[in-house]
Amino acid sequence: MKSRPDQLHNHLQQNLAPVYLVGGDEPLQVQESCDAIRHAARQQGFTEREVMNAERGFSWDEILQSGASLSLFGDKKIIEVNIPNGKPGDQGGKVLREYAQNPPEDTLLLVICGKLDGSSVRTKWAQSLEKAGVFIQVWPVDSSRLHGWIQERMRRQGLQASRDAISLLADKVEGNLLAARQEIDKLLMLHGPGRIDADAVADAVSDCARYSIYGLVDTVLTGHADKTVMILNGLRDEGVDPILVLWALSREIRGLSAMAAEVRKGARIESVLTRQRVWERRKPLVREALKRHGLGRWYGFLQQNARIDRIIKGLEPGKPWDELLQLGLAMAGKKVL
Repeated sequence: MKSRPDQLHNHLQQNLAPVYLVGGDEPLQVQESCDAIRHAARQQGFTEREVMNAERGFSWDEILQSGASLSLFGDKKIIEVNIPNGKPGDQGGKVLREYAQNPPEDTLLLVICGKLDGSSVRTKWAQSLEKAGVFIQVWPVDSSRLHGWIQERMRRQGLQASRDAISLLADKVEGNLLAARQEIDKLLMLHGPGRIDADAVADAVSDCARYSIYGLVDTVLTGHADKTVMILNGLRDEGVDPILVLWALSREIRGLSAMAAEVRKGARIESVLTRQRVWERRKPLVREALKRHGLGRWYGFLQQNARIDRIIKGLEPGKPWDELLQLGLAMAGKKVL
């Protein structure tokens, strides 16, 4: 069956399915959905956990072998399979279908994917997993729902926020739910439960404004290489998770790639900006970035972004912050080795 992240809590209180497929490109909701499933499974005795990363060279038969093998201590087991690109291929799809046809007892399969487009959702392997258990499809929280998401999140933390406070926070995070969670946690730490007004939000956000991921993207788009270096070094020194920085850059790259593709086909930049609903105050930045790089370069940045994602996850050697710096400078138009 299908479910949404906001429906998952009620489902897990009632029963636990043998198979879960979680897919989407909104990191916080994917993470929290998976955490909720793991927590519910632990409460029901699933104390053993085996994590597999379906990267190049991965042996898909490991899933079937793990499901067939009994724990030495008789514990229930979670088999967790990460498929970052959401495409298991022919062999992987075959194994997942075979597993879903007869899930082993005392074993829970959790398959975690990136964004699943319409064609992926209709594949036999995805439909088999959905039929055997639950498919949680995660969609980004768009601007029309962001205020409500922030309000509900703050309410659950015991914060009673004014309308202006919610609007200000929504403007600062620009759809990044991971960043919104960080800011809400910070407000709770600074002020404790209770009423929160716009001044409190402004003060809290300004504490990290100098090295803000919100300003990093705009700095990159304007082509300010020196300031890009300063902000990235500051974010690193403050202990910001590099996945947040990557999320902000990759979100912009995906949008600019789509716009560059339209420009390549002959569309006027101004028409593209309007059609893509680019905010008025950001139009000069986006316009400059589109003129600086063509479609090929934006596709190259997408590949660079995917590599950094693998490095952050420990699937490929490298230093995340060095790679983020190279990406930021390249986007800013500075030639890097």
